[in-house]
Amino acid sequence: MLRALLAALCLLLAAPAHAAVNGNAVIDTILERGGAAVRAYDPAQPLAAATEFSALYFDVFEASGMELDLGMKDSSLKTELEVLFGALNGNAMRGAPRPELERAWTALSARLEDARALYADETAITGTGAFFQSLLILLREGAEAMLVVGALAAYLRRAGAADRVWVIYAGVGVAIPLSLLTGWAIGGVLASTGASLAVAEGVTMLLAAAVLFYVSCWMFSKREARRWEQWVAGQVDKALDDGSLFALGAAACLAVYREGAETVLFYQALAAAAPGQGAAIAAGCGAAAALLVGLYFLMRRAALRLPFRLFFGATAALLYAMCVVFVGHGIIELQAAAWVGSTWLPGFPHVSWLGVAPTREGLAAQGALAALPLAWWALTRTRRPATHEPAR
Repeated sequence: MLRALLAALCLLLAAPAHAAVNGNAVIDTILERGGAAVRAYDPAQPLAAATEFSALYFDVFEASGMELDLGMKDSSLKTELEVLFGALNGNAMRGAPRPELERAWTALSARLEDARALYADETAITGTGAFFQSLLILLREGAEAMLVVGALAAYLRRAGAADRVWVIYAGVGVAIPLSLLTGWAIGGVLASTGASLAVAEGVTMLLAAAVLFYVSCWMFSKREARRWEQWVAGQVDKALDDGSLFALGAAACLAVYREGAETVLFYQALAAAAPGQGAAIAAGCGAAAALLVGLYFLMRRAALRLPFRLFFGATAALLYAMCVVFVGHGIIELQAAAWVGSTWLPGFPHVSWLGVAPTREGLAAQGALAALPLAWWALTRTRRPATHEPAR
């Protein structure tokens, strides 16, 4: 896996170069044009303002490369700006009263000014700076994927199916080149406006969430089976049929792919911001890859020491939690692309690493998912315990 990541980095550094981003100029353009659109906004005829806000996101913020460059510098701030762009556009599209639109615009303007501070120092990135930025990019983007991959592989080993862990590795092996191709196509060949990237990220995250939902529920059903250890010893083939193995491989593939394409674009942005620092970037990526592989083996070792029932329950809970996070991130991306409506809730906290955004739609989706296990637990408490047969 480590060699594959390093080979992937060599390929992406050979991809078409991007011009360095002039963040201050991009912010000035957004503030000038956005302010004019807000002043001209008419709730009775909101289409013109909605069109302009959408253009500012896709044709200015994303197409200029600032979205990716800012994601490299401050991922949480980038995500918050996506949420605020989606809220602003959502208010305009539904013809919200002017005070609501102005409130969303004020919040977006303030965060854009915060982003400006990241572009105040135009000093070239040194080799040391490029190394640590490269290290942090892969650690930040790869940690979630490695948690999923590690949990799935550990599950197969604990289920007595160590010979089938290759399915997980195959999923990762498919995701890495697919991520490279997607990132290269979006960043170099297609000269995307950004809409395709936002939609692709959103759809991929929701697909990954759906697969993780299935896999986590499937694992938890195994945890509830009586005498699981004796049962699995004789029926591993039945428990891990072709459909279940495919789901495990797909979960690993989507977990890696959902972050992979954006990671490629982040590295391209870093290469543009740090010309001549390819060796430092490669070294940072290699160090991060080694740390992620170390995390994988640490999880593998720890999983073998946990009690069987606790391991299955904890693994199912981890994957279900990742499902909830993926749904939040997916909705944020689709709201930014105007595929999903966005009803902004001023004052509600934004927690980027949990995918929690202050919008009614995102909170409703994540809240419903988070409530399902509680509803299931409450339902089972009202019933008498019954004999459970191992689920297929």
